[in-house]
Amino acid sequence: MKIEILDLAQQDLIEGYYFYEQQEEGLGDYFLKHLFCDIDSLVVCAGIHSKSYKYFFRALSKKFPFAIYYTIKHNVIFIRAIVDCRKRPSWIHRHLHQ
Repeated sequence: MKIEILDLAQQDLIEGYYFYEQQEEGLGDYFLKHLFCDIDSLVVCAGIHSKSYKYFFRALSKKFPFAIYYTIKHNVIFIRAIVDCRKRPSWIHRHLHQ
């Protein structure tokens, strides 16, 4: 399978990077390293996660309180958003449908 990270998810990663980098220098890089490992693991386990919003699967990060929302179509995993799980569910829902 191929993975495609859509624009919204790329922006989510950038925002997460800056948030963690402000907490401690180098933590932003650590955040990205682990989120990309979580994303790469979808090649093996995509589709096993629950669907939390309509047709979006939700995979939880192993190190950070973030969820990866994705769909699968024609052997391509489309990463729609990468969201901090501490956000309100209504915010997440609106974010996914931007």
